[in-house]
Amino acid sequence: MIKRFNRYELKYIIPVQRADAIIADLEEMTEPDKYSGKKGYRLVSLYYDSPGLDFFWAKIEGIKFRRKVRLRIYQGEDIEAVTHGMVEIKQRINRTVQKRRLKLPLAEAEEFLGGSPIKSDIDEMDQQVASEVQYMVRAMDLRPTCITAYHRKAFVGGYYDAGLRITFDTDLRARIHGLKVNYSAVNHLYAPPDWCIMEVKANNAVPDWVTFMLARHRCQLRRVSKYCAGLSLLAGIDVMPLAMAPGSMK
Repeated sequence: MIKRFNRYELKYIIPVQRADAIIADLEEMTEPDKYSGKKGYRLVSLYYDSPGLDFFWAKIEGIKFRRKVRLRIYQGEDIEAVTHGMVEIKQRINRTVQKRRLKLPLAEAEEFLGGSPIKSDIDEMDQQVASEVQYMVRAMDLRPTCITAYHRKAFVGGYYDAGLRITFDTDLRARIHGLKVNYSAVNHLYAPPDWCIMEVKANNAVPDWVTFMLARHRCQLRRVSKYCAGLSLLAGIDVMPLAMAPGSMK
């Protein structure tokens, strides 16, 4: 498992029908990642924020350097049976994203994000990540704020496109109640069911063939945050963090 990486991350909001056409094009140049297969998988993330929602407003206001902290799980067949989670710091500078993560037993991850020290043995690099998370939790008084959940299909590049990853997220849901990441609670749609968020991720540069493919399918870059979209809708915050590009439904 890759615990740390830097890469470019480009996002698009497209109709599901167009996503299906893009996936058909990708079959010759990529392959499903080992966790996705053809069916995909469900992801659930619990986002932490300050009482003043500093992470939320940094995104809405377009701050070029921003961070967020979340606890992520892969749902599987039974969400209540999940035993481990990923504590993640996601840091963005313009379009460059750095992600660092710690895999911990779920109960320990929740306690850690509540301010308790880590009990598990971790290596020196993981300790650096833990120290940064712990500082942010205490300095910003971070607390559980919003859960997002969605279905993902993921594709990775071959030998000549190492680091390329293209994901398609549908059934975009969120909740601001029952903020325990492995609860079997009701999540609410925050986008139409026929919308898809596509993300193109690359280590150094997006391959030319991907750029041409995106142009052929009329994909336009969008500023997208699942956390902000879910929270703003459910908490009644009057902003618009999720919008389809003009003409994209054609």
